[in-house]
Amino acid sequence: MRLKSFILLLASTVLASRAVSQPDQRPNILWIVSEDNSPFIGAYSDQFATTPVLDKLASEGILYQNAFCTAAVCAPSRSTLITGMYPSSMGTENMRSNYPVPSFVKFFPRYLREAGYYTTNNAKKDYNTTDQTEAWDESSKQATYLNRAPGQPFFAVFNLETTHESSIFPAAAKRQMYAQFASAQQANTVQLQEPTPEHDPEKVRIPAYHPKTAEMKHDWALYYDKMQQMDAQVGKILQELDKQGLSQNTIVFYYADNGGILARSKRFMNESGLRIPLIIRIPERYRAASPLKAGSATDRLVDFTDFAPTVLSLAGITIPKYMQGKAFLGASVRPEDEKALAFGSRGRMDAGIDLVRTVRDKKYRYVANFMPHKIYGQHIKFMWMASSMQSWEREFKAGRLNQIQSAFFKEKPSEELYDVSADADNVINLADKPEFKQVLETLRKDTFDKIISLNDPGFIPESGLEDISKTTTPYDYARSGKYDINQVLKIAVAASSRDQSKLPLLIKSMSDKDPVIRYWAATGALVLADRAKTASKQLIKLLDDPTDYVQVAAAEALYKLGDKDKALSAWYRNLSSSNTMLRVQILSALTVVSPAELEPIRKDLIQLSKNKASEYDSNAAEFLLSRLEEKTDK
Repeated sequence: MRLKSFILLLASTVLASRAVSQPDQRPNILWIVSEDNSPFIGAYSDQFATTPVLDKLASEGILYQNAFCTAAVCAPSRSTLITGMYPSSMGTENMRSNYPVPSFVKFFPRYLREAGYYTTNNAKKDYNTTDQTEAWDESSKQATYLNRAPGQPFFAVFNLETTHESSIFPAAAKRQMYAQFASAQQANTVQLQEPTPEHDPEKVRIPAYHPKTAEMKHDWALYYDKMQQMDAQVGKILQELDKQGLSQNTIVFYYADNGGILARSKRFMNESGLRIPLIIRIPERYRAASPLKAGSATDRLVDFTDFAPTVLSLAGITIPKYMQGKAFLGASVRPEDEKALAFGSRGRMDAGIDLVRTVRDKKYRYVANFMPHKIYGQHIKFMWMASSMQSWEREFKAGRLNQIQSAFFKEKPSEELYDVSADADNVINLADKPEFKQVLETLRKDTFDKIISLNDPGFIPESGLEDISKTTTPYDYARSGKYDINQVLKIAVAASSRDQSKLPLLIKSMSDKDPVIRYWAATGALVLADRAKTASKQLIKLLDDPTDYVQVAAAEALYKLGDKDKALSAWYRNLSSSNTMLRVQILSALTVVSPAELEPIRKDLIQLSKNKASEYDSNAAEFLLSRLEEKTDK
């Protein structure tokens, strides 16, 4: 009996030993992520680009022509990548914020890790919500799949910062940036000599919306240099994979975290901000993961909600039902016709408050601007660090721009519609063209249906989200019965329509029990401006509203109607609020006032500008102070 037990124990030990030594048959999955770049790549038919590594990768893999981020800036988009959910469903659409997500939402590498994968992140997170450190075996600038156990499959992310927006900043701006966000030591490492682009500035294509200034040509050419440098970095990562003998076991994704890099790309709801490159190489042994052959291209629509379920599908892991995307590769792949649209959103960008929703099919992009009174080019400190952006504003102020180039500094239409196949720069708005009425109405309905299906909490002013997040998540609040997205959307649409016939509805809604609806009703009066004079009496009542963000919105409308003293008084008394986002809302509103009207709060602005605990209201206060200084200089 003892001998039999010994033999069984020996046999089980041998089998266990073989199981450990034999490599796992599941694929390794490698993500190579570049920052802030559109598909300026040779494989995407850009003949000015110098990207031999990515061109070769495309010849060995699948090139996705219609791949999109869900928000045109890193942190909100990365919240989607790590969860498989839209930022406009979780309240993670504002740049940057740290509102919690529901407890059932797990950062998806955790599912891989629990299934035996070694998960590494090198090294950017920036997920726009509370971190979940258990998602990774390693997450640092030294993180590597090389530290896994023998035969263990891995999921590894390498993030390349070479093409980041800051890469085209002049030396002085880079020093300022490092001093603010990193350290004085790093700031001192910036080379004083400005780079001369290797790509010819006189041959680079300048989009129709940009003026052909020397600075613009320089920055566009430098951008192509950065793409070339990033391409070489991708090559080194792939070479290491070859060196380790892992290329035939590893599915490689290359993509960008959002579009970019020059102004009106990153942050903006156009092709230039939302369309990204995506190339996926699948080794022959995993060819069943896709019917597409190596070297092929597809026009299938994919967005960042689809990435997490696709990775889980490739790894043979059950996809959680809460994920909002569709797997487009692997065992759980969904039919292409299940995703006919890519949905995108914009909320606050730094200190610039806005609210935009968009959908894209294979031919058209529809954009709904819920704050059309806000100009496209709201001042954002980081964006203005680029010489090209400064030159664009200079030319506008000098009156040297054409209508297309000037549009960036003017109020937005309520709706936009672009034929992206014929108008890659998105400068010909078809929304008012009778022949496109059916397309407009279809895509508008698709957009509004998506907003409703997501119970989109982005229509709650962010100061409200800040308060809500102290006790629950925006996602849960939006589903609690306290938030009627159908009614909120109805009033927000009326408010943004610029249609004076909607004014009676807006005035009535100023007495609604829901502060979110009162807020949008007041915003509607602001959008109508002089055509909303009959709303003045009700707007004055809202200056004493129990909800602060309603007071601020009512003050904005009254200021536009000429009742400036009441408006300024309401703003000034709320500027000391402990709610960060209420202060940002006020500072954003104050960008329309004269320097003389800012003078009474100079000391408050100085104090806010020194508030390093809150980057965005300090930057907004700093901008307002600069306007005061301009007045002094004159």
